[in-house]
Amino acid sequence: MSLTNYTWVIDENENRANKLVASLCFIGEHAKLATVSEIQESALHHVETVFLGALVGSDHEQIIKNQPETPFILIGETLRPLLALPNVIGILAEPFSYAPTTELLRDCQEYKRHLPSGDNNTQEKRFDGLIGATSEIEHIRFLIKQVATTNANVLILGESGTGKEVVARNIHLLSNRNAGPFIPVNCGAIPGDLLESELFGHEKGAFTGAISTRKGRFEMAQGGTLFLDEIGDMPSQMQVKLLRVLQERVYERVGGGKPIKADVRIIAATHRNLETMIEEDSFREDLYYRLNVFPIENPSLRERKEDVPLLLQELIKRNVAVGGAHVKFTERALESLKEHNWPGNVRELSNLVERMQIMFPEKVVDVSDLPKKYQHIDVEEYIPEYPEEILERQALNDIFSSGFAEFEEDEDSHEQVFDSSKPAVLPAEGIELKSYLAELEICLIEQALERSDNVVARAAEVLGVRRTTLVEKMKKYNLNN
Repeated sequence: MSLTNYTWVIDENENRANKLVASLCFIGEHAKLATVSEIQESALHHVETVFLGALVGSDHEQIIKNQPETPFILIGETLRPLLALPNVIGILAEPFSYAPTTELLRDCQEYKRHLPSGDNNTQEKRFDGLIGATSEIEHIRFLIKQVATTNANVLILGESGTGKEVVARNIHLLSNRNAGPFIPVNCGAIPGDLLESELFGHEKGAFTGAISTRKGRFEMAQGGTLFLDEIGDMPSQMQVKLLRVLQERVYERVGGGKPIKADVRIIAATHRNLETMIEEDSFREDLYYRLNVFPIENPSLRERKEDVPLLLQELIKRNVAVGGAHVKFTERALESLKEHNWPGNVRELSNLVERMQIMFPEKVVDVSDLPKKYQHIDVEEYIPEYPEEILERQALNDIFSSGFAEFEEDEDSHEQVFDSSKPAVLPAEGIELKSYLAELEICLIEQALERSDNVVARAAEVLGVRRTTLVEKMKKYNLNN
């Protein structure tokens, strides 16, 4: 009998207390009668629920407040005012019936399950790489904790890139086999004719090229966990052999005759719909039910978009740890990313983070810096305004670095045409350099716009300047495209 499942009944109405204990035992609860002194002297870590009834000369409210981690169910309407206390789950009245009793017990279980740990880093210590705070990821953590300490086979389902191997590793880390190895195998990445040798090993001379005896992944995972990723890609003939190992818990190396005990825990994963594959006769139904003892549906990133900022922080931290540059994202950039559908899931997010770290090292990324497909928020692009002397210096650089030195008027088109083969000649009377350069710059911009059908981005390419620079100059000269 597990101490953690005890249910206490504290009620000085002896007849009512005995009836309730009998009812609870009938529905499978480990119930017992307890006294006020027991609850006052004990730390109730081993108590799942306390049914609290009539007490003469005792302070019900103080008893409940002294045990904030324990859920209480009140017996009798006279105690109704105590419902205001947070760890009072509800009231049970005679005659005791199955439905309300089990519903209240279930709510008590939820109260215990969601108790704050008091340690902000508890999840990080207990779960490796399983990042997120949404209800979807919390549910995955709950499933992992429930199944980890058992020996049940687990089937992890979900789209590519959702982190199915991360879930598998956490099951292993929280299991009783965590001192043993965790061996992953991608069944879709190994040719079918080599998969048997990869899983079970082979003896020397078993086939051409088998120059020595080799252990298989089952043998490497002995005492630990074997993770069969993309099990849906396993060839039919290997499905039969895997089923036999799961049933008999023994296997033989290719070319060998000695049975080897398979002391491994099996976790499988796939992005395929195995039930559809069963209907199409491409996956064995008996193997499916052997693997699908405890299914875990891994959520896609679009189902938990609120986790995007946390995942970004973690991915940036990991890349920095291996030599990558740090990068920050504005709040509106994060909001834009949360609007994306993420068909590639966490793997796609990881690729984006690495790209931004390469493009904007030690800088801040805004919406306009993101690739177009991630820009889901309309943000007015910031165009800086510079002092006049900086713009004049830029104009000089733009003009003379491009090789244009002199211009003349074409008689037919009346456009100004520049001849870069002739040196610039200063007239004897001199010139007003500032206005000369301005006219020259206006002429070049107008020609570039005309040549580019008034498409500013293309005109900027022709002039060899950034689009924002050209837009600023057009504003300065009042040029409308």
